[in-house]
Amino acid sequence: MFTAIFGSVEAGAMYALMALGVYLSFRILDFPDLTVDGSFVTGASVAAVLIIGGTNPLLATLLATIAGFFAGCITGLLHTKGKINPLLSGILMMIALYSINLRIMGKSNISMLNQDTLITQMTDFWKSLKIDDAMQSLFHSIGLSNFIPKTWGILIIMLILAFVVKVLIDRFLKTDIGLAIRATGDNETMIRSFSANTDHLKVLGLGLSNALVALSGALVGQYSGFSDVGMGIGMIVIGLASVIIGEAVFGAKTIVRATFAVIGGAILYRIIVSLALRVEFLETGDMKLITAFIVVAALVIPKLIDLQREKQKKKRRLLASKQKINAKEKSGESLAAIKSDL
Repeated sequence: MFTAIFGSVEAGAMYALMALGVYLSFRILDFPDLTVDGSFVTGASVAAVLIIGGTNPLLATLLATIAGFFAGCITGLLHTKGKINPLLSGILMMIALYSINLRIMGKSNISMLNQDTLITQMTDFWKSLKIDDAMQSLFHSIGLSNFIPKTWGILIIMLILAFVVKVLIDRFLKTDIGLAIRATGDNETMIRSFSANTDHLKVLGLGLSNALVALSGALVGQYSGFSDVGMGIGMIVIGLASVIIGEAVFGAKTIVRATFAVIGGAILYRIIVSLALRVEFLETGDMKLITAFIVVAALVIPKLIDLQREKQKKKRRLLASKQKINAKEKSGESLAAIKSDL
């Protein structure tokens, strides 16, 4: 159980970057961008091809991120300059990226199992710190030797990376350009009246969103040891599930809190899926069904809770009004009694 949850948290930290990208397009820009399903694979495929070709894994990951940025920018151009519906723009780019990703890889699947990747470099660096040895001795001393994972390095480094990206997004969204992007998503007509170029802002926002998605894809591909043309199917749903779950659990009153909620939501989503797959009658092929159920539950349950709270508030207000009426009637009766005595 602990091993499954640990692996879920580890994977959730990587997918949190993708969820942050979906948050930028879905919440900040109010743009339903389906490019995510394609740009996720673009990140993995570009990184895989470059790593196999002998490129430094860090440089390969950065180039994969840039490739995702350009994919998002093209989606933005299709919408802003081509005047294509936002949803259709994302669908068109997602379809185009399927063929582009096949062209990049040359085949449907590339293995990186015997290659030096960013994940292996992280693991080697962490081993050199000898922190795992200290943690193993600690777990042994308290009698929890059965719950020790092989290494804590990937989890801790990925969490640090996710929170570094979160802080950068928080700072960016408080700059003039970031505030303009947020205003574009809230009220495009208003921000355009202030002579802001909303087309450029949308293109930039979608580029940054898909850059994060591609970065996540590159890391997940190196973590899994392969890049597959179908590995991005359903990523937009997973990203939305992470955003919705995070907002439902942690709230989203401020940008800082919202981005933290997205990271927490990505990890919670992975844990929920991992626990659900341990149920006897569920199989690995049911993962998409589980995802759909999680999203529906995350959307419906908060609304039911809010509705119940509203009913309770109405009952309290009605009870308070009745008490006031009764108090007035009693005071009127006592006043009438005093007058009769006089």
